[in-house]
Amino acid sequence: MNRTEKAQVIEELKGVATPSSIAVLTDFKGMTVEEMTELRVKLRSANVAYHVVKNTLARIALSDCPHQVLGEKLKENNAIAFGYDDPVAAAKILTDFLRENPKSKLVLKAASLEGKFLSEAQLKDLAKLPGRQELLAMLLGTMNAVPQNFVGVLAAVLRGFLNVLTAVKDQKDEAPAA
Repeated sequence: MNRTEKAQVIEELKGVATPSSIAVLTDFKGMTVEEMTELRVKLRSANVAYHVVKNTLARIALSDCPHQVLGEKLKENNAIAFGYDDPVAAAKILTDFLRENPKSKLVLKAASLEGKFLSEAQLKDLAKLPGRQELLAMLLGTMNAVPQNFVGVLAAVLRGFLNVLTAVKDQKDEAPAA
């Protein structure tokens, strides 16, 4: 690989890494082609890019972006998953893949969430959190509960008033005519 090709790879990697909210560093040594393909398909469906990187070039590319904290962990075989929309999605997909494929050789090394270093344990904890869509659904449910309860309270007042009027009507109907 000559200098211009290396510069191009660095720029491409920098272009992928800079806008991402999370970068997850993995070791893929020993994974089969089928496992790697399955993982890439799952990641791609959640708008997560997965790149096998050369350590030196990745270290240079990450030095000018928020994920530079991963530079010291770039040793041996590495691939980096870059998540854009939902940082939890990348962590969930990778941890779910490990749970579903216990014989897989995939290893989660570390991650960078908005420039903050996350260990493997912290990454697994992040994966346990609800995703963006689930959080939005919970928020919408909470926001919807207030007007529903308000309508219920108003309906109960009207229902009580109607019951009183019905009782008065029934009482007058039962009273003997004078």
